[in-house]
Amino acid sequence: MDIFNQDKNYIINTYKRFNLALTKGKGCLVADQDGKEYIDLTSGIGVNSLGFCNDDWCDAVCNQAKTLNHTSNLYYTLPQVDAAKKLVDKTDYSKVFFCNSGAEANECAIKIARKYSFDKYGQGRSTIITLTDSFHGRTMTTLTATGQDVFHNFFFPFAQGFKYCKANDGKMLADMLTDDVCAVMFEFVQGEGGVKSLDQKFIKDIFDLCKDKDILVIADEVQSGIGRTGRLLTSQVFDVLPDITTLAKGLGGGLPVGAVLVNDKTKDVMGYSHHGTTFGGNPIVCAGVNVVLDKVADENFLADVRAKGDFIRESIKDCKHVEEVTGLGLMVGIKVKDITAGEVVAKGIEKGVIMLTAKDRVRLLPPLNIDKDLLAKAIDTLKQILDE
Repeated sequence: MDIFNQDKNYIINTYKRFNLALTKGKGCLVADQDGKEYIDLTSGIGVNSLGFCNDDWCDAVCNQAKTLNHTSNLYYTLPQVDAAKKLVDKTDYSKVFFCNSGAEANECAIKIARKYSFDKYGQGRSTIITLTDSFHGRTMTTLTATGQDVFHNFFFPFAQGFKYCKANDGKMLADMLTDDVCAVMFEFVQGEGGVKSLDQKFIKDIFDLCKDKDILVIADEVQSGIGRTGRLLTSQVFDVLPDITTLAKGLGGGLPVGAVLVNDKTKDVMGYSHHGTTFGGNPIVCAGVNVVLDKVADENFLADVRAKGDFIRESIKDCKHVEEVTGLGLMVGIKVKDITAGEVVAKGIEKGVIMLTAKDRVRLLPPLNIDKDLLAKAIDTLKQILDE
């Protein structure tokens, strides 16, 4: 079967795919249709937090699939309640809403912020400030929330009610916090924007300025959450607790899920019929979520993530083609010189290592539990490419 032509014939071509058809994986290794094996440094864009087909994760998901596959949210299910309790207990948040993706989680967060402000102050206080180079999703509203002009095209008219602040510019943010603003929404590490971390001072500015004006703080941790940066939530790295945090990607370990965490201030904003989802909190998905949380929330596990992130940065920082290494934990961005990020990724595939790009940077999002010897082997290969 010619999978490449079949894809072009039968699937809407919205993705610029690499010339690589993957067929099976285990742990941090994945094979193509010819049997060639690759070390995975992508986790399916940060999704496979425990690698491919983790035994405990597979057992939990398969057992749940044979027990109760779906009920809708008109009924109670134990896997969903267990997952919610674990998230609340491990994050200092008060309640959780489950959905199916990061964009859906961000849509829900936007609705919560606007309803909070409407309930308390009435109409006219609905603007949300996001940051330049941010990425919050591909629905119509989250496209508008995304602070990159390249995404604001074709699909006019875009949703109203968003303004964009330059990242790490506290004075600009202060000037923008006018009486029509209900929330500031940001990523601690801008993943699609180039794996760039916000400054500690700017994060403090956000929280201080918003507190003074009763403006909600929304953290988009769709990519950075669930252990990716070496803490369960990246907010814990910066010692803050946003009013709302959104999660997805690595939370499900390979199944589609999104989650919205709300604090005491925002936990009762949404009531019956204000929001909903058919598939969110599905028992099979939540069975996977529970395994991920049981493993990733362990402090020794998270310390290992931080150590592996430090190893990557220390190993490549002095390579010939490396200009800058950014990010936190196992969320790594590499700004290259005299070679493009795309060329690095293409050479990696040739040599048996799968990587990603983010704007003009090479992006590494390896499984959080990647074997240290395999990681060392992959980074040796990357160093060869970056020193050629």
